[in-house]
Amino acid sequence: MIKRHSDVVLEITAHDPDTVENDLNAAVEIAREQAMKECRHGILVTQHGYTSYTVAVSRDVPYGQTHERREEPAN
Repeated sequence: MIKRHSDVVLEITAHDPDTVENDLNAAVEIAREQAMKECRHGILVTQHGYTSYTVAVSRDVPYGQTHERREEPAN
């Protein structure tokens, strides 16, 4: 499931690998289209857990690039 929080942040929650992959690809494409409109920021994909991700247009990522990161669980 892709949940849109704004034009620049999408949340993905899925419980099987195929759905995760398909939803992530779709969310990255949505974010890429938004990033291309502004031509200033790239895309950041963050894994929050095995079934939870966010895809965001991010000023911390150079335009034209997609970065991935894994959020470390709090201890």
